[in-house]
Amino acid sequence: MIDSNQLRNGTNFTVDGEIFKVLKYHHNKTGRGGATIKVQVRNLRTGGTREMSFNSGERVEDIFIETVAVEYLYDDGEFLTFMNIETYEQPQLRKELFGDDFLYMTPNLQIKLMTYGTEIIDYELPPNVDHDVADAEMAVAGDTATGATKKVTTETGLSVTVPLFVNVGDRIRVDTRSGEYVTRVQD
Repeated sequence: MIDSNQLRNGTNFTVDGEIFKVLKYHHNKTGRGGATIKVQVRNLRTGGTREMSFNSGERVEDIFIETVAVEYLYDDGEFLTFMNIETYEQPQLRKELFGDDFLYMTPNLQIKLMTYGTEIIDYELPPNVDHDVADAEMAVAGDTATGATKKVTTETGLSVTVPLFVNVGDRIRVDTRSGEYVTRVQD
């Protein structure tokens, strides 16, 4: 158990069986009476955010979230199979858990899974991934005055806006946080 005054950005804790991560912390001390601690938190099971208030001196149960490095192996249609890099265990997770982030995953991509006990509650993709361009629009230089771009589709089905010089068969780097083109990768 920790005092609510110790809740800082990034602290993980549990209240009423739900797991939260502190996103923002604010300590408010009025002229009379005790202090109030307001935190903006993200529920690690549902992904929702909300504000919570605690009186100074209130206690919450802190928890330890373990980070495990895994390598993506394959998709069987319903589940994604990963391999723990250290233990070689192969956890399977439902494809829906990843939403559109699934399109960033190619075989052998290393990601991080966050676990609480035996429950996998979150994941973290690397900041950039490299993909092969499978399909590209036809575009002609001169179609626009500046910053000519076109849409391409990668081997995973990810659609990315790229400069005109990117062609089918090229390898591109994509930012997983924004989905934007970063650069063309030379092998």
